[in-house]
Amino acid sequence: MASKIKVDQLETADGSGTIALQNQLSGMTSASMPTGSVLQVVHTSSSANATSTSTDWVDSGLSLAITPSSTSSKIKVEATCSVKVDGTGTTVRGGIRVLRGSTVIWNSDNNRELLQVRGSPEEINGVITPIILDTPSTTSATTYKVQMAMSTGSNMRVYQGASGTTMTLSEIAG
Repeated sequence: MASKIKVDQLETADGSGTIALQNQLSGMTSASMPTGSVLQVVHTSSSANATSTSTDWVDSGLSLAITPSSTSSKIKVEATCSVKVDGTGTTVRGGIRVLRGSTVIWNSDNNRELLQVRGSPEEINGVITPIILDTPSTTSATTYKVQMAMSTGSNMRVYQGASGTTMTLSEIAG
């Protein structure tokens, strides 16, 4: 059962006046929201773990789409990636990057070396949490994804599901 609250006016906190409410919210759209307002939020997590044995960038399996309501909107991209790089040798290195479509919008660095360990035990675990404010300038469905790569080592994994690998996209009025 739906409920309604009908109010003609509100009294100010200090009691010095009232605030008229007639039709103040009728016709409100995302275009009428002030700059900086959150217009929509989408979120995902995956239950599948992704493993790579490559020094090339490969998809981690973490991907999410959003359709902006305006070309002036910004998209706040938040990813939390639980990762592990292991191997044999004296140095083990790996990293992630975030793409909008095929365009890189955040890169751990050019050499895939955000996580690094030298010597034993030849394994590093960490959580990488890129937060990006992107300007896609479109009203078409836009897909963001995380890729991973090793610089050195034999395996890189992005753990998903219960270990906390997620992505959240928030449309912000521009």
